[in-house]
Amino acid sequence: MEKKIGLACDHAGYDMKEFIAGYLDAKGYDVHDFGCDSPESCDYPDMAHALAESIEKGEVPMGIAMCGSGNGISMSLNKHAAVRAALCWNVELAELARQHNNANVLSLPARFIDNSEAIAMVDAFLATKFDESAERHVRRVNKIAISK
Repeated sequence: MEKKIGLACDHAGYDMKEFIAGYLDAKGYDVHDFGCDSPESCDYPDMAHALAESIEKGEVPMGIAMCGSGNGISMSLNKHAAVRAALCWNVELAELARQHNNANVLSLPARFIDNSEAIAMVDAFLATKFDESAERHVRRVNKIAISK
């Protein structure tokens, strides 16, 4: 299994991103950090688009993103056809995002969860596989991206 992952956040998610980066590094992941690089105010789309472009280019297969609510960074990530970012706030949602939706980015609401909750969701997200045997899941995921 390729253990590469991208991380992105805004200022509200900075501390959580740093914590998750250290955790994943200790677990042997090759962590690609797309910022931000400090708790100074910044714009989440800048980091979201950098992570999404890396996924589109095949540089990282998955990502974890966070902003205050998780909404803005998810919206920005999901503008990219190759990205399926799922906003999660508990372990069950993180598992279902992978299992049913083949999500490739876990989005976290940094102002509404603590680091232990985040790590539990990260572990669940990374451990759960897409259920390719369920034709309905495959069919639905294939309808997500809009072709131009």
